[in-house]
Amino acid sequence: MSRTDRAEDARRARLILLLADGHTWDEASERIDCSRGFVASWSKRFSEQRIAGLYSRHVGQVATVLTPELEARILECTRHAPSSSTHWTTRKLAVRLDVSHMMVARVWRKHGLKPHRIERYMASNDPDFEKKAADIIGLYLNPPAHAAVFCVDEKTHIQALDRKDPVLPLSPGRAERHGFEYYRHGTLSLYAAFNTQTGEVLGKTAERHTSAEFVAFLTDILINQPRGKEIHVIADNLSAHKSQQVKDFLAAHPKLHLHFTPTYSSWLNQVELWFGKIERDVIARGVFTSVPDLKRKLMRYIRHYNKSPRIVKWKYADPSRHISTQSVGTGH
Repeated sequence: MSRTDRAEDARRARLILLLADGHTWDEASERIDCSRGFVASWSKRFSEQRIAGLYSRHVGQVATVLTPELEARILECTRHAPSSSTHWTTRKLAVRLDVSHMMVARVWRKHGLKPHRIERYMASNDPDFEKKAADIIGLYLNPPAHAAVFCVDEKTHIQALDRKDPVLPLSPGRAERHGFEYYRHGTLSLYAAFNTQTGEVLGKTAERHTSAEFVAFLTDILINQPRGKEIHVIADNLSAHKSQQVKDFLAAHPKLHLHFTPTYSSWLNQVELWFGKIERDVIARGVFTSVPDLKRKLMRYIRHYNKSPRIVKWKYADPSRHISTQSVGTGH
């Protein structure tokens, strides 16, 4: 303790003794040369905490040096959400730990933590997941010789939305602007077959997605391939793909083989990547004056895409976790 600190302690003690002897606030402040606020503050603290209340307390400074211990505290606290919200922000956590919010940001950046973001996942409950996945991946990596492989699915309920107000085009410093209000002209479904070996897409629109429409689309695939060619079609587990009508069609066309992805595993179907592309390029920001206009623009996009198609380069991001190569066959 410094000499100044000891003098201040003695000064506060003299104040309390003067008040205890019956002196008024004005008299006490005049004798020890202090303000009435000083008298009010320390007399209150003494009455509440007695002797302990006369010791000065320093609020302290925000930590400016990132020690390993402080970094560990920030990481540990980040992993547990606050009681008042779902996740931490840099400023909330900085107040909680009495540190700089920039220090929290540096620690998060160093360790790749992003509490404001969330990723969703869907776990497959298919007991035959590995067997089915190996069959699909085998068709991608080692397709049967002289056979065509198609990824097939339908994008349902595409809305033909027309804006009530005109679209204001992009200009320097300003994004393209759409009005909030729109007209609904109806919906349609888009069937697509993605050729995994060429990247080309065969497309067809329909008002509904039924077994009859699916069979009609399979017929289109057959017509567009040389007679007698082996065709492998990858599809999901939609009930319309497994109806008796579809089974009868497959029995009548033994060269056509249908392969189903595991449940909740649409990510194994490459046509989903192409659907994401047409969603971004045409549907999301499109303006359609009618259902026929929607159909015309979807088919025009497919024709344009097929002028320079691109295949999907399927590979493992982490080879240590891949499905056993012994189970990856040719899709038969």
